[in-house]
This record gives sequence, structure tokens and C-alpha cells, in this order.
Amino acid sequence: MRRAIDRGLHLSTTADNATPTKASSKLPQGGFARAWPGLRGFWAWWTTALASGLPPRLRAVFGLAQQRLLLRRHDDSLSLALTLPAQPGESPIRELTELPWDAAAAAGDEPLSQLLSPRINSLPRWLLLPERGGLRRRLSLPAAAADRLREVLGFEIDRQTPFTLADVYYDARVLGRRGDGQIDAELIVVPRASLERALAALGEPLVATLAGVDMADASGLPLGVNLLPGAQRRRRRDPRAIWNFGLAVVALVALGAGLWQIRHNREAAADALEIEAKRLGRQAAKVSAEKKQLVDQVEGLRFLQQTRSGRPSTVEVLDELSRRLPDSTYIERVSIEGERILIVGLSSEAPRLVERLQGSKLWHSMNLTGALMPDQAKGKDRFNLSAELTIAPSATDKPARPRANNPAREP
Repeated sequence: MRRAIDRGLHLSTTADNATPTKASSKLPQGGFARAWPGLRGFWAWWTTALASGLPPRLRAVFGLAQQRLLLRRHDDSLSLALTLPAQPGESPIRELTELPWDAAAAAGDEPLSQLLSPRINSLPRWLLLPERGGLRRRLSLPAAAADRLREVLGFEIDRQTPFTLADVYYDARVLGRRGDGQIDAELIVVPRASLERALAALGEPLVATLAGVDMADASGLPLGVNLLPGAQRRRRRDPRAIWNFGLAVVALVALGAGLWQIRHNREAAADALEIEAKRLGRQAAKVSAEKKQLVDQVEGLRFLQQTRSGRPSTVEVLDELSRRLPDSTYIERVSIEGERILIVGLSSEAPRLVERLQGSKLWHSMNLTGALMPDQAKGKDRFNLSAELTIAPSATDKPARPRANNPAREP
């Protein structure tokens, strides 16, 4: 029988335990709580849109088909059916087999595990109630109620049904959206006692494996609701969770490594720029020091040139003295200190030397310094003369001569 069930499955895969309509859960508070329904709706729409472009087999492989194993209890048998992604015109349910209730009940603590293949046994199990097992009410609501449809319709149970909220299990679904800002919704209600009898008839071992309870429509297809209380739903481990977690960790590590690499590159670039700036700064300081030294040397050379060009040379001073001093006079020492001339010598005409040396263009303010000292051995008088050198104005200090008009050189 297990092989027959396996052959009857042409397309199956391990699916997640997500239900078409989940019971309300506690949502985060604050601004994220208001954005969460919209984000959840966008995610569902996006995944559905991606799945619609894939062939049914690939949808099943990637876990986008949301396959379920449907259980229907009859008087003395258990019917098994499988939901499949179907093309337009095909039935979304494929009947697998109908087992005698004695064989299903004798499976032990893990019902059906010995009768089903591992692929089918890994699918979430749902109890499918008949159409007459509950009550359905169609309502028109504002579009804003779609985000919390189950909570909103929970307040309508007393008015739309003959039951109270405490006496029923219920769920809701959106049938469609209209252009006037309204939505068509449906409230599905099952009496609490009726659902508990159906679960009791199924047996505790099978009830413990149920992920939800759905109800069939007039054509026998599931409505896509979950009437099973959240505390009683079995949560199957998603086989893709480990891969998703691993991929998320890898993505976070890659993101962290990328950010660290970017930061490292920026720091390396900043360090290189700082080193280059310091090197250029040292070069600039060296060039500035060399420039200052060159300027000082040029200024000193210019000063020397100006000084030399404006004052008489020693040769000129000696030549002038030799022409002006009488033959009876000879010089023992001539000293030029700065702009002052000191002349020491012997002469038989010492009192007239100042008069003879006056009027020279090379010096001025010629005077005798100290008294004349007679030299009895040589019959002459020793004298000391001093004068100030005449410094001519520098050629660079002279005003530039006006250039003569030269029509031949004009452009």
C-alpha cells in the first residue's frame, strides 16, 4: 500500500508549515506594528508573483507550492489527498488513497508513518471538514480592515451567526477587493463542540500531528483557512531554515567583511595621504630654506657689490697718496678700517700735509691726530693722519635715465 501511495504522487516535496491564513499573533509594538501587516502582505505577494512564473515542478522543488496532506475521516475509512500546484483547468487536489480506519488507527504513536513514503510523510497534515460542518458569512468591509481581518470579524460573530465568540472556532479570508475602497470578506465559523467531535473521531495520535483544520467548499476544495487553535497546531521544522540561517550568516559575514575592507582601504589611503603630505611638507620646507639661503646670499652679494662699487679701493687710495705726498715724506703704515683711513709716517713737511691732502675725491675730513713727534735720528717729524673715505652713491640707487626716443626700435 505504501508503494501504491508513492506511485500516486507525481510531484511532492517538503513544504514549510506556513498556513494560508494564520491565527492572529502578538505583533511588535510601535511604528513597526503598523508597518508589519503591509510588509507581510508585500512579501506574500512578491513570493506568489515569483512562484507564478515557475513551472509547477520547480515551485514544488523550491518550496513555494505550500503542499499539504489532507485527511478526511469517513465512517470506516480515512481518505488521503494531496494539494498540488495546478495549471488553469486542473484540479489542485490529487486523491492518493483511502485507507481502512483500522489500518490507520493501528499505526501506533506515529500514525501513517509506516504507510506513507518519507516525501509525503514530511508534508504538513490538515484535517478537511465537510462543507456542512460550519457556517459561512460573506461581508463587505473597508479596505483598511484587511490587515487585521480576523480580529475585525471576531466582533461580528454575535451579529452574523447564532453563536457567541466563546462557542466557536473561526477564521476569515479576503475574497476580493473592489474599486470603491471596500473588500469582500468571508467569515467561516465552526461550532466548538462540532470541531472537537471531529478531532476526537480522528484520534489523539493523528490530532497531535495536525498543522491545521480547513473546511471544504461546495466543490470539495479547501477554502484556505485554519480553524485549529494555535496552541494545538503542530509546528514542523522547516528543512530550509538551516540553509536560510546559514545563508543569512554568510551574508552578514560577507557584509561585515566588505565594510571592514572598505574601512581598511580608507584608513590605508588616509595613511598614505598623510605620509605623502609630510614628505611634500618636508620638501617644501627644504625648498623654502634653500630659497631663503639663496636670497640671503644674493642680498649679501648685492650689498658687497654695491659697497665695492661705491667706495675707493686700497690701490686707488695708495695711488692718490703717492701723488699728493711730497718726496720728503714716506709712509710707514696705511690702515683702512671701515670708512676711516689712518696714515702713519715721517715727513719733513708734516704741518703742511693736511693742506696737501685736502681736496681729494677719495676722502674728506683729513686731520692730524695727536702731536707731531720729532725723530732726531732721521731729522723728520712723525705724524698720524686720519680721514673719512668718500662713498659714492651706488649705481642701483641712481634714478634710471630716461630712454632716448629711438623710432627704429619701435615695433
